[in-house]
Amino acid sequence: MGISYVEFEDEAGVLRRYRKHVNGRGLVATTAKVDPTAFVDPTAYVDPGAEVQRGAQIGPRAWVDRDAIVAERAVIGVNAHVGRRAVVGRNAVVGPYATLGSEARVQNGARVPRETTVADGDEYRASTEDLRRLGLAA
Repeated sequence: MGISYVEFEDEAGVLRRYRKHVNGRGLVATTAKVDPTAFVDPTAYVDPGAEVQRGAQIGPRAWVDRDAIVAERAVIGVNAHVGRRAVVGRNAVVGPYATLGSEARVQNGARVPRETTVADGDEYRASTEDLRRLGLAA
């Protein structure tokens, strides 16, 4: 099977090229880095400069914006948006319809609830329950 590309014009009129990811067939910008073990749903997008690490999951209609990082084994839920230069830590979960603002941070192992908005530059911390789930709290 050959590589298939899709092209979009962004808000500045620049033509951007996306390819279908090997695991899930979601659209990944040619300048993004997505590990082959990550899953990108066919209806999801990963924008230029973004990075999706090993074992991460990008759910249906989710959007990983420019220069964002989704760390190992993190999960991005249905219709969730990871803002520009935002970072989602290892084993973190961003719930359905949640929005992370530009440069927002989600701590390793944290669970951002459904429909939550994390403001630009804010950090969402893991709860004691989140840490316990990962075996990191007494």
